[in-house]
Amino acid sequence: MKKQAPDAIDLLDADHLSVHALFQSYRELVRTGAPPLQRRALAEEICMELTIHARLEEELFYPAVREALDDDELVDEAEDQHGSQREFVAQILATQPEDELYDARVAVLAEYVERHVHKEREQVFNRVLASRLDLQSLARSIAVRKEELRAVSEALREDALASALA
Repeated sequence: MKKQAPDAIDLLDADHLSVHALFQSYRELVRTGAPPLQRRALAEEICMELTIHARLEEELFYPAVREALDDDELVDEAEDQHGSQREFVAQILATQPEDELYDARVAVLAEYVERHVHKEREQVFNRVLASRLDLQSLARSIAVRKEELRAVSEALREDALASALA
């Protein structure tokens, strides 16, 4: 039997798991007293992964979910959480790793993301799985857009920094 290609939820949840592992690695760097540049490199990777993931959800997944579930409140809340996440990302990108609040900001972002992911899995993903949304087609669109965003990751970083300074 041929294994079915990952669907949209599989792809988005893989991002969740990947970011979770990156946060775990960051905690380990803090625990072992890693140099500031090493912590900053990982924090920036986390910020970029979250930025790309949020864009994918906001541009492709949430509009499809809004239509399939006809639940504006659910999607509005998820999008609002992304706005707060963007603020955390901007603060981290605008701060030097030597700043005494740097590691705390990354820790707060980790907790925030974990809560958002839990809520998304429970309230959004479960309902989408029960809907008639074409998750295979959506997965293909997400995969293509993800590659496009990765190609312009430096521009995404600059946008995130600009929002920190605004």
